[in-house]
Amino acid sequence: MSDAVALTVFAPLAFVPVILLALTRPGKRPGSLPQMAEGSALAAFGLALAGLIQTALTSSPGLALLDGPFALALRSDLVSASMATLVGFIGWIVMRYSRTYIDGEAREGAFHGLMLTTLAAVLVFVQAGTLPTMIVAAMAVGLALKRLLLFYPDRPEAQRAATKFALVWHTADVMLVIAAGLLFARFGTLDLAALPSAVTATGLGLAGTLGVAAIVAAAALKTAAFPLHGWLTEVMEAPTPVSALLHAGIINSGGVLLITAAPLVQASTGAMAALVLIGGLTALFGAAVMLTQSAIKTALAWSTVSQMGFMLLQCGLGLWTLALLHIVAHSLYKAHAFLSSGNAVADVASIRRPGPVAVPSVAAVLKSFALALAIFAGIAAAFTAAFGPKSAQALALGAILIFGVAYLVAQGLADRAPVALTKRTAAAALAAAIGYFSFQTIAQAIWGALLPPAPPPTDLEWALLVVAVASFGLVAFAQALFPLWAHHPAAAGLRVHLANGLYLNALLDRAIGGFRTTSKR
Repeated sequence: MSDAVALTVFAPLAFVPVILLALTRPGKRPGSLPQMAEGSALAAFGLALAGLIQTALTSSPGLALLDGPFALALRSDLVSASMATLVGFIGWIVMRYSRTYIDGEAREGAFHGLMLTTLAAVLVFVQAGTLPTMIVAAMAVGLALKRLLLFYPDRPEAQRAATKFALVWHTADVMLVIAAGLLFARFGTLDLAALPSAVTATGLGLAGTLGVAAIVAAAALKTAAFPLHGWLTEVMEAPTPVSALLHAGIINSGGVLLITAAPLVQASTGAMAALVLIGGLTALFGAAVMLTQSAIKTALAWSTVSQMGFMLLQCGLGLWTLALLHIVAHSLYKAHAFLSSGNAVADVASIRRPGPVAVPSVAAVLKSFALALAIFAGIAAAFTAAFGPKSAQALALGAILIFGVAYLVAQGLADRAPVALTKRTAAAALAAAIGYFSFQTIAQAIWGALLPPAPPPTDLEWALLVVAVASFGLVAFAQALFPLWAHHPAAAGLRVHLANGLYLNALLDRAIGGFRTTSKR
């Protein structure tokens, strides 16, 4: 066993010299500052990656900055090291992109300093060993990101987006403070490594249950869960690198919080049920609204709302390793999607449309769903025989995922579609099922020892599983049949309402006075 402190915990320090330099060069053309900012991001990524390897090969301790009941400390394990490496990699890519994107802006130097400050705070957050450390890092992220959202301070839309973000984000911070107070009153410690054993020994009790509820509320707010999701769809007013960092890293903080506190959250049946309900509703709502958006970056924002809802659903089902894998995959995909969004129009224009696709009948759609589920059942049986039984939660989540490709199979079984298309869509369902169980097995092998397994479902959890699978199945079924009812007047009206997010964001606008912003003439 090695006693060397994990290199990952030193990654945030790589930004400090450049952040201090940015204070002296906040304006346009700040000399070599952009190159130094990229270099520091690369150094932080290198430290995180080296620390990940070090942690995987040895047992490397974290770093305690202050001792006592309200200690500030960083932890080192495969979960925190994996998250730090992910943040470091995306941070380096975003800072490299920013060198060109922000070149020549009036506050170019300040932008690089604020981006590095945000990255440093996120790195501390994902490695926090105590709740006070997490709270301080979360507050720092919120303060720095608000400044980035106001990079163009004269825009009323940017002011409104920053106000909404600060309201929701810092409300989540308050919930974390409340959670820390309740948990400390119950267990006498805020060490994230010591709390699970304390819960096992004494149970949550009323204070612990309320503390977990506050953690769940904070996570829902930080992931832009329904109905306070509107701020996430309006941060497009910020420069693209900010959107990429937000959607690819910062928005995952709620999931990181839940995964870090997984033993506590899983001890509360009510908290798990709340995550299933909030996550499932947010996922379905975000996906429905996303399909009605014409602006590329706005559609990506609604996609993030949906994906974060799905991640909350995974946490509520107790599939912690899959939730962690989801964070990794979504972050990489969304960073690429935002940073390449400028090429999307040209890409769409270059697509050669082959003509109308055959409209599937109801019978064809039913056949497609049956085929997709049959393929999923066969693959599930094969993986069960090879790697052991799967939990009910894992099978339910897999069924939800397979519904996502079922509408493709419906197109493949359309009466006038060629047989080749049927084969391709059936192959897509096969690939999705194999991919799901393969990645689940890999994630369990990497992080399974550090996270609690999914608990046996209670009667309430069985009911929630049925509701979740049925809800996603019905939405997928309606999507597959969309060509049959898309031109109905009621569908046209529904599309307008969905395109406006059912006007929930407007209510928050009114609450904060957003409709009273004035523009300069």
